[in-house]
Amino acid sequence: MIASTGPDHPTRDVGFGVYVHWPFCAAKCPYCDFNSHVRHAPVDEERFLRGFRAEIAHMAARTPGRTVSSIFLGGGTPSLMQPGTVAGLLDAIAGAWGITPDVEVTLEANPTSVEAGRFRGYRAAGVNRVSLGVQALNDAALKGLGRLHSASEATKAITIAQAHFERMSFDLIYARPNQEQAAWRAELGEAIARAAEHLSLYQLTIEPGTPFHGLAAAGRLVPPDDDAARALYDVTQEVCDRAGLPAYEISNHARAGAESRHNLLYWRYGEYAGIGPGAHGRLVSDEGRLGTVTERAPEGWLARVEGDGHGIVETEALSADDQGDEFLMMGMRLSEGIDPERYAALKGRALEPARVDALLAEDLIARRPGGRIATTKRGAPVLNAIVTALSA
Repeated sequence: MIASTGPDHPTRDVGFGVYVHWPFCAAKCPYCDFNSHVRHAPVDEERFLRGFRAEIAHMAARTPGRTVSSIFLGGGTPSLMQPGTVAGLLDAIAGAWGITPDVEVTLEANPTSVEAGRFRGYRAAGVNRVSLGVQALNDAALKGLGRLHSASEATKAITIAQAHFERMSFDLIYARPNQEQAAWRAELGEAIARAAEHLSLYQLTIEPGTPFHGLAAAGRLVPPDDDAARALYDVTQEVCDRAGLPAYEISNHARAGAESRHNLLYWRYGEYAGIGPGAHGRLVSDEGRLGTVTERAPEGWLARVEGDGHGIVETEALSADDQGDEFLMMGMRLSEGIDPERYAALKGRALEPARVDALLAEDLIARRPGGRIATTKRGAPVLNAIVTALSA
């Protein structure tokens, strides 16, 4: 069923989503390169809410007739917002676009900001799915990751979230320094016992510009080498497959029907509006698909919105090559893979048959029902190389 109307394009049936970025955190994690900021004075939520409302109205004027199928409140730490602020955001979105009856509304939360009363308020505001940034289930690992919460706080937060929301996910980071396979297997087993339906499992990545990058460069932080990280990846797939939470995307595992619909919209190359400081969007106009980027600095974004009605600092008309490459890069992350005909419609040319055949022969990709192609278990760890080969 088509969840939005507007200019026709090859992935219109994927739907239309809204991403709202709340950029504030209680502390900056040493591995994080997201657009997040610590403010020691209270944030003026009313003023920021007015800014969000203005930018939502601007985006809606550029995308008339759409019906929103998913909303994601990310960050930063959106669970630092008061429930009333969340309610105001969701009311503004509902007033700007149509909303599907089964709209998925996800809010990211950190265990340190989880309170039963606050979660009741979020549920009353319209949030129906929570994603918890747990990251580890033991205190030593949490301390090493620079997290503010303890393992007991994390498990308490999971329990509170499950009491208030039918749908819940949490994140874990693995391939941490000195992490052993047996310990990760046990931690993952505990996570699956608590998770119920969805887990996001990310290998630790040392990002430039982060404190971890400086520590690694100085030799004071030593992540697992490629072979050890690959072994931990293999443990992840084995344990999750056996528990009925297979990977539907490289880093995301879910029981059937519990996949994140908002993230599927990204990976299937749907259309979405990016609202708030540093948010990215992909909008479709009569002139084609556009990429939008807003001002990253929270106060700078707010000043732009108050002056211009939006915080957009970059709008890029995406070429056919750009669209085809993005579709391929995102879609091949999924276990379902991509439809080559959609790739051809976006790119303006088909995948090169000889390259497809070579990857098939090496068991790096496989054909799926309906003519789709997808990475195999053997190919998933070398996804970037596969995408490079297919797009050349």
